[in-house]
Amino acid sequence: MAEHQIEDPKIAFAYLRPSCVLLTKEPTTANVEALSGHLRSVSDGVLQQLQDYILFPLRFVLKIPGSKREGLIQAVMEAMTYVLENTCVQSWDSLRDLFSELCLCLCSPKDPGKPATTSEELKLAVLRCLDALIHSAYGDIVFKLYEPIMLPGLGAAVSLLLALAEHEKARGVQAASLKCLLSLFQQCNCEEEHIEPGQNERYLLGRALATFLPGISRALGHVISGDVRQGHAVTVKAMQVWYKAFGLVMADEQLQKTDSDEAAGDLGRVADLVVKRTPSWQKATSQRLAMVLQKIISCTSGHPHWRVRLELVNLSYFLLSQCSQSVGECVGPLLEALVGAVNDEEPEVKDRCSAALDEVAQKGQDFTDILSENLHSLVSSLPRVMRTSDDQRKLFVLNVFLGYLKILGPKVDAVLTSAVHLERISKALMQVMELDVTDVKIIEERTLKSSTDLRPDVHQIPSQRKYFLYFTDDKIFSALRKICRMLGYYGNLYLLVDRFMELYKESLVYRKQAALVLNEVIVGAAGIGVEMDSSRIDCSGKNQEDLKSSIMSIIEEYISLSNWHLPTVSEALEGKLEYMTPLVPNNLERNCLQLLPASKTPTLHQLNSNIWQICIQLEGIGGFALALGIDFRLLLMMSLYPVLEKAGDESLLVSQAAFSAMCDLCKACDYSSPKELVMKNSDYLLNDVSLNLARPSIHPHAPRVLAVMFTHSDASLLPLVADVVQDVLTALDLSYEQRTPQFCTVLHSLMKALVRWFPASTGCQKTPSKETQNKECVNLRQFLLDYKKQKELAEGIGVEEEDPKDLDVASPASDEDMDGPAEKRELPLHIQIAKDVMERCSHLLSDSNLRIRLKVLDILELCVCVLCEMEDELLPMVHRCWPALLHRLTNDDPLAVPRAFKVLCVLGELCGDFLRKRVSKEVLPRLTSSLKKQEEISARSGPVYTHTLAYKLQLAVLQGLGPLCVKLDLMEADLDRVIDACLPYLSCRQPIKLQEACLSVFRSLMDLDTDLCWFSLNELCCPVTYEPPHPHLLPVTLTGSDKPRNHFTDNVLKLLQEFDAPQEQDAT
Repeated sequence: MAEHQIEDPKIAFAYLRPSCVLLTKEPTTANVEALSGHLRSVSDGVLQQLQDYILFPLRFVLKIPGSKREGLIQAVMEAMTYVLENTCVQSWDSLRDLFSELCLCLCSPKDPGKPATTSEELKLAVLRCLDALIHSAYGDIVFKLYEPIMLPGLGAAVSLLLALAEHEKARGVQAASLKCLLSLFQQCNCEEEHIEPGQNERYLLGRALATFLPGISRALGHVISGDVRQGHAVTVKAMQVWYKAFGLVMADEQLQKTDSDEAAGDLGRVADLVVKRTPSWQKATSQRLAMVLQKIISCTSGHPHWRVRLELVNLSYFLLSQCSQSVGECVGPLLEALVGAVNDEEPEVKDRCSAALDEVAQKGQDFTDILSENLHSLVSSLPRVMRTSDDQRKLFVLNVFLGYLKILGPKVDAVLTSAVHLERISKALMQVMELDVTDVKIIEERTLKSSTDLRPDVHQIPSQRKYFLYFTDDKIFSALRKICRMLGYYGNLYLLVDRFMELYKESLVYRKQAALVLNEVIVGAAGIGVEMDSSRIDCSGKNQEDLKSSIMSIIEEYISLSNWHLPTVSEALEGKLEYMTPLVPNNLERNCLQLLPASKTPTLHQLNSNIWQICIQLEGIGGFALALGIDFRLLLMMSLYPVLEKAGDESLLVSQAAFSAMCDLCKACDYSSPKELVMKNSDYLLNDVSLNLARPSIHPHAPRVLAVMFTHSDASLLPLVADVVQDVLTALDLSYEQRTPQFCTVLHSLMKALVRWFPASTGCQKTPSKETQNKECVNLRQFLLDYKKQKELAEGIGVEEEDPKDLDVASPASDEDMDGPAEKRELPLHIQIAKDVMERCSHLLSDSNLRIRLKVLDILELCVCVLCEMEDELLPMVHRCWPALLHRLTNDDPLAVPRAFKVLCVLGELCGDFLRKRVSKEVLPRLTSSLKKQEEISARSGPVYTHTLAYKLQLAVLQGLGPLCVKLDLMEADLDRVIDACLPYLSCRQPIKLQEACLSVFRSLMDLDTDLCWFSLNELCCPVTYEPPHPHLLPVTLTGSDKPRNHFTDNVLKLLQEFDAPQEQDAT
């Protein structure tokens, strides 16, 4: 715009006249642009006075017959748009003519009913000009467009604009055509000033649009349900045009006035176009529009862009507030759409929806009956929707379900009292929440690191993800949980618990789903995780006693024999089901999946189902504790023991669920950790364990509880548990064949706890350094006594004749007074328990079951660690265990040998002198022979070999052999044997880890005999030639000096360089 505009009409006329005349004579693009440039130098007031004069040449160009260049037409449109945006059209004739001329620019010359195939830029220019024309209409002349006589022209314009919106590919053209429709319907929401139509004008507009309503609904329905790639802006505009046109035609205030009082006048054939909105027309139109509305809602309710979902809320609110009486068939879908947005993830959509619902309620519109009917219809179709729809549609339907419950609020209780509604809702939830238990990973996941292996101070582990049959999105499960909690919050608690407990008992098919629902209903009844209006808080609270009563009845059912002791692994059925089956009442046999006849083995599906059922019930107990809070302490005696029982389960999912439940119990009952939970309740827990150990046929899992207690406690538990430990050892002696695996698990947990509670001091290591030995003053008499004792123990003299409990090796202090009476010392409790357990290990090491032998080896290692500070007690027990341990080392399964060798390494570290002769004679020859046999195989093998048991055995022996030799202080002959077996593993052809382990062996042996190691390595590869210091001396020639570089060279050189480093340091 020019800085100084012309304000004088005469000057402006003189200024513009040449351009206007030239354009009339020569209609070119350049002349149009010149006129357009001159127009910007004239003020708006002067433009208004000269409007007709300025528009004449521009309109003249449009009326020239024949085809015209698009650039010329576009330039004319831009010039006319500038004039119309800055002036007002005050003449009806001008408005009508301009309207017709612009519509002609949009339509095809050959087929006026269709848009022209012009460029996108030209269409945009014409549409902007048309929009400017409608906005520039002065006063009420624009409403003459909607008079019956103008219906043909108006219809042509509406058809053209709808066709552009429906078929045009360019988003800009689609949006511009829809904006023109909004302006044409006097519903534009732009920032410019608009004429607000009065009641009569709205009636006139509504009557005119009624003629075009079918076409508008059809075309815009296609646009709204079109490809998502068209962009959210087009969809939003199309929705605005649709519902505002709908609202104008079907507004309640308009349909109360009949059309019969309007004189048709002399309209001729145009009279046939006028629609009379009679009650029958109203009903038929409402039914047709209801179908279109359903289509629109289905396409936009789950739209990925939040602005489309927001516009759906606006659509629903607008029609409910304007047309609720005239479109009765649409009220249900509109409420459904509005309710579905109550839980939208976008805050703006959610807030607008809540505000719209409040405004509808404030206007006195009570939709309770409709909501109740819609709810019944929704839950009836819910199973079908969950089976056939995509996750997006499922989530929307569930959000609608939740929205109905939120809006009904306390009225949910009244809805649930209807048997039909309760039946539909409960059965729908059972079908929708069916779990997928076909995954083999469920049963494959064993308790390698479950709650019994976690530290006592661990407070939480990740929650388990559930997999459902009919959906995969976690948001859907979250919505279902909210629905159940809302039912518990607003519904009758006793009614809901009775109904879902009935389904729980009714069929195995419903049991897991019913438990899931019950868990969430109780949590919701306590008000946990429930979104509620502040105005409704006072009408929802549940009596604490009612809550406690319901929780007690559910827990009793959960932990009953038929629902708690379910097999979770196939091995559990061997030898256990025979005595479990008679314990079940006859009326439960057909429903008890877990207590099958002894001849029937459960399928993978059944075992997975059992695992998930237990997990869900454990989650429920944890949720119930959080619901009751500190009051749940009264129920701990009832629930804690079963939870600990499952914390020791072999299934990883079950044990983790049990530990999570323990954490929930801690939080609810104000315990700082699972450790405090166990310690504070240890008295009655140990009482139950003691009683149940005596009844293994009825309570076979008492050892699990004890194992978990050991894990989550401290040394103060030991005096309380001592008697129970003796009961376990006695029970192990009496029922060795049947219950060894369970008791081994208990003993393993016990010994791990003892190692944790009584850590070995740094002084318990047996072998001091040689420098320290040389510095100490040697007591010759004491040395000879110790030597005699070690020799007798090594040869077994005096051990078999005496009970190991009575064996007491004389201490140095007692040797000073040989004449005095020898008094037997009372051992610390943890030492005595470790001795008793280690004595059982000496027998169990020979068990035929490999899993038991592996577990016993672990226990034995822990026992040695506990006894390491009392050598007088340790050595006799090692002597007792040695024959069985030797058998495991030399003649056992490849899985057991590495574990046994690990135990040997621990023994060598703690009692080296005692074992030196035994290892030298009985173990080393076997180990070195095995290494020699395998070295050729491992050197020739490929990468797959590293996954074999033979490789793992080689690696374990090589990694432990060096430290073992050092701790035992082996002699030169034994070291020679070890070096001879290990040298082949220095080859670069061996697997990398075997080479590294072999290097570690030689590094350890350097501490024992440096010369032997140096000489052995130089036999393989001697990189240095040793010249005699005097000519009369003969040269020193080592075997390796004449050998060329080979596959041993790299590793040998690496070790020889390490020999040279200490010598250089000594030299400095």
